[in-house]
Amino acid sequence: MKRILLIEDEEIMIDLLLRKLKSCGYEVIVARDGQEGLDLLRVKKVAPDLILMDIIMPKLNGFATMAEIQKDEELKTIPIIVISNSGQPVELDEAKRLGARDWLLKTEFDPQELVGKIKAIIA
Repeated sequence: MKRILLIEDEEIMIDLLLRKLKSCGYEVIVARDGQEGLDLLRVKKVAPDLILMDIIMPKLNGFATMAEIQKDEELKTIPIIVISNSGQPVELDEAKRLGARDWLLKTEFDPQELVGKIKAIIA
């Protein structure tokens, strides 16, 4: 079973993603901010096959979290998909620079499209 680390602070989005991803056979571990996500990766060694994360979060935002992940030789190989409310070109460029493989806008969110992107990356 493929494991996804979901780093997201909006409960509605967490519930939606948990239901969809679990119904597609994924194990999902949830962190509600970037710091909790890093703790799960570094301390608990959750070893996900993919990280799905928001950008705007309390404590440690998505960019800072990705920057920390990129500093770690083991962690930086984990594919990241960003799911955010914003899709400004400067943010997309920064996310790609920090290792994001793909980006989805919450306002245009299609759960099936997300699953397709996940399958394409970790098939």
